[in-house]
Amino acid sequence: MKKILLLLLLPFTLLGQKPLKVILTTDSYPSETYWILMKDSLYGDTIASVPAGHYTSANTTYIDSVMIADSITDVTFLIRDTYGDGIMAPGNFFVTICDDTLISVPTPNFNSGMYWNRSIPNCMPLPPPPTNCVPAMVNINLDQFQSETTWDIKDTNGTILATGGPYTNAPDYEPQFEPVCLPTGNLTFTIYDSYGDGLAGSLWGGNDGSYYLVQCGDTLVHGVVPNFGTDSTHSFTSDTCIPPPLVPGCMDENYLEYSVLATISDSSCLTLKVLGCIDSTMFNYDSTANYMDYIDSCDYILILHDLVGNGWVGSKLEIYQGNDTNVFYMTNASLNQQFTVQLNAPEEVKVKFFVTAQASGTALECGFTLKNPMGDTVLSIVPPFIVPFHTYVGTTYCGNECIEIIKGCMDSTAWNYDSTANTLETCYYNPGCTSPAYLDFHIDTSLGVYRDFHIQDSCSGGLAIFGCTDFLAFNYDSLANVDNGGCLPIIMGCMNPMAFNYDPVANTPDSCIAYLYGCTDPTMFNYNPLANANDESCLPYIYGCTDSTAINYDLSANTDNGSCIAVVVGCMDPNAWNYDPNANVSGGHCHYDAGCITGPGNPYWLNNECYAWVIDIDAYCCEVAWDTICQSTYDYCEGTWVGPPLTRELEDNLIIFPNPTNGKIYINKKVDVRIINMLGDMIIREDNINVLDVSYLIPGVYSIQIIYNNKVINRKIIKE
Repeated sequence: MKKILLLLLLPFTLLGQKPLKVILTTDSYPSETYWILMKDSLYGDTIASVPAGHYTSANTTYIDSVMIADSITDVTFLIRDTYGDGIMAPGNFFVTICDDTLISVPTPNFNSGMYWNRSIPNCMPLPPPPTNCVPAMVNINLDQFQSETTWDIKDTNGTILATGGPYTNAPDYEPQFEPVCLPTGNLTFTIYDSYGDGLAGSLWGGNDGSYYLVQCGDTLVHGVVPNFGTDSTHSFTSDTCIPPPLVPGCMDENYLEYSVLATISDSSCLTLKVLGCIDSTMFNYDSTANYMDYIDSCDYILILHDLVGNGWVGSKLEIYQGNDTNVFYMTNASLNQQFTVQLNAPEEVKVKFFVTAQASGTALECGFTLKNPMGDTVLSIVPPFIVPFHTYVGTTYCGNECIEIIKGCMDSTAWNYDSTANTLETCYYNPGCTSPAYLDFHIDTSLGVYRDFHIQDSCSGGLAIFGCTDFLAFNYDSLANVDNGGCLPIIMGCMNPMAFNYDPVANTPDSCIAYLYGCTDPTMFNYNPLANANDESCLPYIYGCTDSTAINYDLSANTDNGSCIAVVVGCMDPNAWNYDPNANVSGGHCHYDAGCITGPGNPYWLNNECYAWVIDIDAYCCEVAWDTICQSTYDYCEGTWVGPPLTRELEDNLIIFPNPTNGKIYINKKVDVRIINMLGDMIIREDNINVLDVSYLIPGVYSIQIIYNNKVINRKIIKE
């Protein structure tokens, strides 16, 4: 059954503006084309315009958006060509208001200029957002042609639920994160490219883009083909979020059993960490320690590179560690510029390169290198391989607290005292004996001969017995009184070649440990303190919001950084009666006051379509009172009224009554009638009638003029 409604259309937004778009495809001479949009006639005030030279790319589609005030009822659109041959094939252009076409010229040939005068219709309101929706995140990683990219999400009826782009003012390659709230069920995501090469920036010497849609920690849409042409559609299912399972484990970092994966504490925290040097070959080896004592911070060297040597033109490099951020700019016009930055260790460090829109063309000239004091490179990206806005991740290292063994005589009264020694070796006290058979034998190295500093044959130390005299050595000889330099250190270790800690140089048995595979890097997210053999399963820390119910939930994060923002669903329109200033996700219905005498929301809110229709066609219902005629007209609109609706006389006792069953409009008196379409063309003219057949009209919005007693009554009709 067709329904005909007599009503004035609601405004598009409560901000008093309507969106107008000029969609123009250039020919081979784009810079010749320009246009002007004027209020009322050719001599009215200019609302918007683009000059000659605005369009620069041949055979390219441009979309220029303009907001038209509700007070403007008529506009004139003038398009011109500086050469005088118009836009040649395959060029075209269209002008739309509220996504309805005002002007359509698929094959323009207007010589030097052409204009159209059009009435501006009111716009139907957008459908309200779904009352029950699930937060999701759309991530568009741009290429270097940002203004070509747009996207939308639709339901199975083709209704648009969310849109984004074009990203005209974004720098090259800047990631775009747009939160949406989606109803559950089957939906489609479509990404568009106005040029027709998708996000394949590599085709033109740049980097490819990508796109994702993430909900509840799951990636529902992932564009794996950058060169998708003009559009690519993905079907997906929106569903409610299932909380992640609890992971029991030790959550105390002071224990060796600590697990970053644990979300609930259990009884697995058993072994307290004891910091110290755990390298048995070092001087300060601590046999009671079970965790290496690392140096916790040091000064790193940061070098910024510029391939051309003309500086970074406002681009910057940010270094993140924990809650600290360091920002660096290349201020000198040179190939390299060096800085010092203090970093904690061992700890994850992140680096991101930011480029401004003005410097997008020179981004490939930039790069950086980050080194520790020992000269080890943590991260290095040399030009022209840097990717703007990409997060580079590395792990810092400043060394440990172990001290090397330095052997020597530690007695300051001895002839061979060594002030740098920390491990005892043989000391000599009585130089002068020239017989190598005695303990006090001494060679004067300055003369290169044996020499007695006192009297000849002053040897009195007894016969020498050569051997290892270090009682701490493995081959200590208790009978020797002269060290022969052949002492071997005691090397404790596992002497079983099948064990994890087998030591081929060990000469004294120590406990053996079986192999236990896992991540052995203590700076990694899944570090297993019990593992002793690395199985290459280590995962780095990724900080972010790990609460899947939060609006800024980060799917890639495995470590929560306390940045989660709770979803607050509510009306986000400050002009609405029930505006919620705390809401960050649009949800529920926004209520608008119709300004009627019955008060806000009584009997309905303005965004009730049938209520808006009733108070529009019958001013009595808003300005005087809501009576039974008003209610019957409302019920008629909703389809719940049985029989014809009650009517109220209009000007000169004129009554208009639509009959939805036969597609006719009845008028209680003989009148002249004119029906005009959206393009301003009169399509029906009837004189001296009281029955008008509109059943054959195609669906759309029409203006109706009723002429009676030399008066013109204007209404609009919607044919569905």
